[in-house]
Amino acid sequence: MTPEIQKKVAAFVGKHGMENPLPIHLLDLHSELGELSKELLKSSAYGLTSFTPGARWHDELGDVLFSLICVANSTGVDLEHALDMAMQKYASRIARKGDPGSGE
Repeated sequence: MTPEIQKKVAAFVGKHGMENPLPIHLLDLHSELGELSKELLKSSAYGLTSFTPGARWHDELGDVLFSLICVANSTGVDLEHALDMAMQKYASRIARKGDPGSGE
């Protein structure tokens, strides 16, 4: 079953004619992550001050989430299930070796 947030994004995308092939959604996600990273750099004076999230941070994080949901919807991935699986994987690694890293 698709989570409600994914249905909400799918309806918005359909209503506004924003359907695109997967490569476009993936490139958009990458672009939005770059904008989020740039906001962190600007908000911290390129690491010279402590980072405090502001309105732009929230906007950019929302854009990243929207783009990620578009990628998931384009590939038929249930994000809630994917997140559950990721947390199980990390919990297993922590139990096995004390940290969540893959070590690869």
